[in-house]
Amino acid sequence: MRIYPAFFRVVFSGMDPERAHRIGFRLIRWTGRTPVGGVLRRITAPPAELQTTAFGVTFPSPFGLAAGFDKEGHGAAALADLGFGHVEIGTITGQAQPGNPKPRLFRLVEDRAVINRMGFNNDGAAAVAPRIAAARRTLERRYPSVRPVIGVNIGKTKTVDLRDAVADYRISATALAPLADYLVVNVSSPNTPGLRLLQSVRSLRPLLKAVRKAADESADRHVPLLVKIAPDLSNEDIEEVAALALELKLDGIIATNTTVTREGLSTDPETVMACGVGGLSGAPLKARSLEVLTRLRQAAGPELALISVGGVETADDVVDRLNAGANLVQGYTAFLYEGPFWASSINRALRNHPRLQR
Repeated sequence: MRIYPAFFRVVFSGMDPERAHRIGFRLIRWTGRTPVGGVLRRITAPPAELQTTAFGVTFPSPFGLAAGFDKEGHGAAALADLGFGHVEIGTITGQAQPGNPKPRLFRLVEDRAVINRMGFNNDGAAAVAPRIAAARRTLERRYPSVRPVIGVNIGKTKTVDLRDAVADYRISATALAPLADYLVVNVSSPNTPGLRLLQSVRSLRPLLKAVRKAADESADRHVPLLVKIAPDLSNEDIEEVAALALELKLDGIIATNTTVTREGLSTDPETVMACGVGGLSGAPLKARSLEVLTRLRQAAGPELALISVGGVETADDVVDRLNAGANLVQGYTAFLYEGPFWASSINRALRNHPRLQR
């Protein structure tokens, strides 16, 4: 299983990161359609002891894949087959958009980090919806008891004015909520101009109310609704978001998205500067992400489900988040460095982890 990091250094480290991602993702999807996929499913399936429940949904494992890897719902079933307890698709916007100009994805290998300014590149909610429906059918067939969960992450179309953001989010919620096990409102990416302004309580309240109404009406059921926040919020703002989530009876909060800061990096500053603007993810977020989680749990009490993401690399990291109050944990950047057996190895370690509070 530890062969992959060496393989990454030889094959992928010198390749354009977005191209490497595209090739790796295609291989994962192709494998899922072959007999090899069936063998992998038996090897990587999370142990039954790891089943957990959050906002009324049962997950095969508390560890899942964060939004950003499968932006358009092309490979949710294949990714779930690698052992992730849930796969969060997106970010998806109301209208199709190409994202920001390339290059827009950069590795900081020394820091086990990534800088991205992808800009929500996706085919739009209407085009993605049938792919999610197909993935659900596949997972229901492959996992007749407890199947991996599909979350859907929605954001604002770049060309839509902030004044029209509510209507834009409502388009995505209406199209995608019927297919989602849970829905996430992303207001925290740094790569859509002005988006983070929607994190203010004044802007967030009407947005979340409108999305929840559209989602539940479209799905004809309650769709668990969460909001994803940035690590760059002040502690006061974090507490205000927690209070708003309680007030609106949201199902949970995902903390955190990428950061715009560049503090404490080992990579040469000129190299970092050459990457330009964008969100930083990976190991450097570990401390702040855990701090935000702890503050959220203190502010929200036991009522809200919290999904912790940011700097998660090992089973120890997952345990730290669960013990600090997270209901679920997500990873993404380490997947790029650790390879396809990453989730499975974490699940195996979680099974008998001495520090996991059950």
